[in-house]
Amino acid sequence: MKVVVGDRNLLPHRELFESGLPSGATVSWHRTFDESAIAADLADADVYVGGRFTAAMAAAAPKLRLLHVAGAGTDNVAFTALPADTLVANTFHHEDSIAEYIVSAALMLRRGFLRHDRALRGDVWATSVYDDAIAQSRSMRGARVGFVGFGHIGRSSWNVLRAFGAEGCAVTGRGNLDAAAEGLGWAGDNASLLRLLTESDVVVVSAPLNDHTRGMIGGAELDALGPDGILINVGRGPLVQEQPLYDALASHRIAAAAIDVWYTYPDAGGHGAPSALPFRDLPNVLMTPHSSGVTDHTFVGRVRDITDNIRRLDTGQTVLRTVRPG
Repeated sequence: MKVVVGDRNLLPHRELFESGLPSGATVSWHRTFDESAIAADLADADVYVGGRFTAAMAAAAPKLRLLHVAGAGTDNVAFTALPADTLVANTFHHEDSIAEYIVSAALMLRRGFLRHDRALRGDVWATSVYDDAIAQSRSMRGARVGFVGFGHIGRSSWNVLRAFGAEGCAVTGRGNLDAAAEGLGWAGDNASLLRLLTESDVVVVSAPLNDHTRGMIGGAELDALGPDGILINVGRGPLVQEQPLYDALASHRIAAAAIDVWYTYPDAGGHGAPSALPFRDLPNVLMTPHSSGVTDHTFVGRVRDITDNIRRLDTGQTVLRTVRPG
């Protein structure tokens, strides 16, 4: 069995990965995503592991039995180019690490710590202790947190935030969430999105990106969130319309945002602007490079899932977490 790995996030765990494979398996590692180099390596591959799989790669991989995404999202997989009998599987384990990000961002932005840090670098103590024009910062106790999407990430985040005494609500695509069982005030489908934004102090966006959710949060929704509201996007950038988000932040129609997922992505060396708009110049934005889930905890769990599935493939057992669009 030949396994081709095109996800550099697994490289720190190379020894664990290779130790979990079936006896006699060979592994070909790629440190960067070079489509032509990977395609050339796929001619005799049984398994490909990586987040991006193009039509050209599919055409070059006639023996491919399993495409294993090294994460949850499959939006960069050319499903239509894959033979029907090629299995596609994913893995998670990022929810606890992303929950840490959401909670820390919510606290930092709601308490004004980002603003305090920047002011103190200029020797200004920007706190109500010294300036009557500055209001005392708001704690998370009693804060209303709205979740746009409530899967692994939303649930893990809510389990921490509720311990601070926050209140919660959620909207999901299916609208079948049991609010009482989750300890939420209410839950609905995406038709209730405007209500959620109107009622929330902090909004956490972790919905999947598809034709129904792309651009679901625009100018009207951000206006509903209001000048004291905080937006945290850990789902996909285009869930929130780019220009309206920038405008709402620049004009302080919302208080702040933590943005971990973007509108453009870098080259293989990690260089490139995350947006055509100058978010970097805004003082009320926490910008992170799609790193909320990137921890050793996340990828050790993913390596174990992936190698378990490869062993299952090798022994004819059911491969877990298989996905196909629709």
